Amino acid sequence: MASTSCLSILVLVVALTASSASAQLSSTFYDTSCPNALSTIKSAVTTAVNNEPRMGASLLRLHFHDCFGCDGSVLLNDTATFTGEQGAIPNKNSLRGFTVIDNIKTQVEAVCNQTVSCADILAVAARDSVVALGGPSWTVLLGRRDSTNASKSNANSDLPGPSFNLANLTQLFANKGLNVTEMVALSGGHTIGQAQCRFFRDHIYNDTNINSTFASSLQGNCPQASGSGDANLAPLDATSATSFDNAYFTNLLSQKGLLHSDQELFNGGAADTTVQSFASSSSAFSSAFAAAMVKMGNISPKTGTQGEIRLTCSKVNS
Repeated sequence: MASTSCLSILVLVVALTASSASAQLSSTFYDTSCPNALSTIKSAVTTAVNNEPRMGASLLRLHFHDCFGCDGSVLLNDTATFTGEQGAIPNKNSLRGFTVIDNIKTQVEAVCNQTVSCADILAVAARDSVVALGGPSWTVLLGRRDSTNASKSNANSDLPGPSFNLANLTQLFANKGLNVTEMVALSGGHTIGQAQCRFFRDHIYNDTNINSTFASSLQGNCPQASGSGDANLAPLDATSATSFDNAYFTNLLSQKGLLHSDQELFNGGAADTTVQSFASSSSAFSSAFAAAMVKMGNISPKTGTQGEIRLTCSKVNS
């Protein structure tokens, strides 16, 4: 195990690397080369979310799962030369919204050919999804380029899992230069969307830090036997699953976190105070979430001549 001092140095290096890369991004990156890019993305996202409110959470999650290295790699299908991220444990049979991103890419290509990256589309679509569901807005820095490969093993090691404890979560986020407050704020994205039974089964049957009535209410649609009802859904925020608010945190105070990893944020540990703060102030959560999204969106982007601008988000250019 690394010493505390070595770990601190590693975190500092990661943070400085992310900061250096983000300096190359700009909120005005497409103002001249594709001035209608952002409005085109916003219109398509608004339509998609209006048609299916859950899609807002799906698009936000796509960006998050791409953004422990924001380069559009999560969108790539497997090829003969690499096994991509979509089959990783945190992603397999649960990521969705690819068709919406493909549709947005087609519309953006129609207004400016091979100019806007799929990674930037994900970043903007995540922001617009949150806004469409009543959440805060933020300025998205742009200029990311798309990766030409993807790694299932990297996704498995870099992404948080539903069974993670607080120490696991804190370390994983710290590895990307994100502190506890930012980790809790980003976890608040679970105020929208749903999760499959296979991700919360252990929590509702085996954990003790869960409201018993809440657990019982979920067990009817999530049988205890593995493989039975695995894909059945439950809202991550049972109070307001299609509204971006701070109810996720008030649920945690009542031990009504759907995932084990959710309830770990309020379980007698270092994150408790932050959860209580966000539960008591929606504005504090909104402000912290927006700031954390900007920081997360700037983790190790490809810029300049790195990568490429994909013509199709699911595959590299031929």
